Amino acid sequence: MASSLGKRPREKGDQARALASRITTGSGQNSTRIVIADADSFFRYGLRRLLESEPDFRLIAEVEDSAKAVRLARQLKPDLVLLGLPLSGRAGVEVLRDLVMASSTVRIVVLTSSVEKSVIVEALQLGAHGVVQKGSSPRVLMESIRRVIDGQYWLGPEGLAFIVDALRELAPRGSGAHSLKDYGLTPRESALITRVVAGLSNRDLGREFSISERTVKHHLTNIYEKLGISSRLELAVFTLNHHLSAPG
Repeated sequence: MASSLGKRPREKGDQARALASRITTGSGQNSTRIVIADADSFFRYGLRRLLESEPDFRLIAEVEDSAKAVRLARQLKPDLVLLGLPLSGRAGVEVLRDLVMASSTVRIVVLTSSVEKSVIVEALQLGAHGVVQKGSSPRVLMESIRRVIDGQYWLGPEGLAFIVDALRELAPRGSGAHSLKDYGLTPRESALITRVVAGLSNRDLGREFSISERTVKHHLTNIYEKLGISSRLELAVFTLNHHLSAPG
């Protein structure tokens, strides 16, 4: 059973209303409203204490299973869900699909003990905005939360390289349903995307395309604007999620 934000476990009842009414952390109007969903009560306690130390975070509920997580996402419309996996109820990362359907604006950080590439890739494809290993330091966890709240993706320092490897592995099985030109990109921009996702730096791109690094940056700015993204990692995730051309 999920624990409340008080000192004693709650009896069964309307947990969402009870937690929301008892919360005092981050009570300002501009606070980020957060739900914790994790099967481990000790882990939830640690997360709660960590969030309570941040004045701009407001913990509005915590639950221990997927059904309650989805119900609260629909009822409370949180800004962020910290989703611990595995979670009782819905199998694996499938609960992500339900959370996104319950609240289209919610951002989700998956907290997992597994670092398997297939799990992380599937989580990103189903709507996660960040994936953090449960053994990470509080500093890393807080940075991931703030990055995701700011509209970015988070996979840690190795994020881009990780997605590049995943794209290479998935390329033979890609559906090919979309091409880069479907997004109003020029042939040069499409070619640059393919090489960016392959892991090339601006300097490497300049050499390969015989253009200056300044011109490379100009192309990347145009690409980001057309796709509604702001970083190389987001570009890699966009390519993965939209089944676009992957590096060979």
